Amino acid sequence: MTPAHHALVLNLHQPAGNLDHLLAHEPWEAEQILYAMDRIPRTLWRDEDIGRVHLALSGTLLETLSDPCFQARVYGVVDCGALLWHLQNDRIIRVLGTGYYHPVLPLIPAADREEHLSRWRGIARHLLWRERFAGFWPPEMGFSMELIPLLRRFGYRYVLVDSAHVEAVTPMSWPELRYRPHVARYDGQEIIVVVRDRELSDAQESGMEFEWFRHEVEERTRWCDFAPLVTTATDGDNGGWFRNTSVGGSFWGEFWPAYMAQARADDATVRPTFIEDYLDRYGAWGEVTVRSGAWNTGWHSGHDFTQWTGSLAQRDAIARIADVSREVHAARWKAGEDQVAEPAIADALEDATWHLLRAETSCNLYWGETWVPRCHADLDRSCEALERARPAR
Repeated sequence: MTPAHHALVLNLHQPAGNLDHLLAHEPWEAEQILYAMDRIPRTLWRDEDIGRVHLALSGTLLETLSDPCFQARVYGVVDCGALLWHLQNDRIIRVLGTGYYHPVLPLIPAADREEHLSRWRGIARHLLWRERFAGFWPPEMGFSMELIPLLRRFGYRYVLVDSAHVEAVTPMSWPELRYRPHVARYDGQEIIVVVRDRELSDAQESGMEFEWFRHEVEERTRWCDFAPLVTTATDGDNGGWFRNTSVGGSFWGEFWPAYMAQARADDATVRPTFIEDYLDRYGAWGEVTVRSGAWNTGWHSGHDFTQWTGSLAQRDAIARIADVSREVHAARWKAGEDQVAEPAIADALEDATWHLLRAETSCNLYWGETWVPRCHADLDRSCEALERARPAR
């Protein structure tokens, strides 16, 4: 049996102001989240020879962790400066590109997508000291084929997508479809697609013993006549399996040590890998297309974005985002055409833009009508900023 190459992917995201809010009202939850993040590089230190993890860190999380006031507030819990430093260790961690405010990209206006990617790249380069990010993590794994030209323009080599949405163009078997990277093409551009195994990822999120995982991977890849790439991707800071601070009963305390012990054995059947390293060695095979969709949640499959669009309030918020986006981009275009140089106008347009982008945070829609007002609050402030910019013109 050919050993399976395992790509472990963890998404880390906290919406703007959320950790501050939790520290004030639910301090233990905030501490659990911070411990879950800090535990990642600390655990990996002793496994630099073989430990491999991909991390997606939202721009809002990076912004929070780098804020001096926040750092001082939580210093007795986690040293955020040290955490950011250790995340630069590319022997054990590869950081994936993503969107700054963690939007479901297919649900927001196309004009706003580039802003999210550009602003994320700016803060990530500044804090993580990396010029290039090879892979892209679509927030909530929300993907549509029309994103491919944008991702290629930003230099991404590959994108992660959920297995439920991948369809073969080149004839291939089920193991080939799921456990090989492929090429997807749109509008004359192409990108490598790395397929997340949905079922194994569900187990990773809820809690699994390594021996169960090893056996499941062996069974799923038994008939592969190629080197299989098994990709599991979940949140890394949510749920008891990742937040649990006890030695046992957690991903890092129970699953990971057993995994590393097996991976070091000569007869290991599952070996950690970086996706880039796998691609350098084996490349991509065959062509696929990817249906628009997201990853599965506790309530929905992700096929039709129902988690974010299921209620009238959610759909109204998405429609208003589109309206305000048109106004913001029209105002910015006109200011450029008129060569407006007044700092007050530039500041107002920047305020209008970032409030719009923050309104597009996926959490505002994910949590239904409970969080939708947060979306409207930022849209209101975006419109107010546009009003400040108009009189001087």
